Amino acid sequence: MAGSFYNMENVENKLVGEKQLDNANNPAHYSMMVVGIFIIMVGMLLRFFGEWALIDLVSNLIALVGIIVALKSVYNILK
Repeated sequence: MAGSFYNMENVENKLVGEKQLDNANNPAHYSMMVVGIFIIMVGMLLRFFGEWALIDLVSNLIALVGIIVALKSVYNILK
């Protein structure tokens, strides 16, 4: 039965595929992505409030944190 469709290798591959699909459908990843996008939006909106010298630096740092959070969630979905 070496050519059988139901050999152990195919069963193991199917279980790994189902596990990866369950991981990709985990709502926590998408919630984390929304939080990251919200942080990015706060960083971009902060640029329009105030005229002090470090507002650009602070807003860029907040946006960078949001980008890192969003990309981490995308990486976790693809993993």
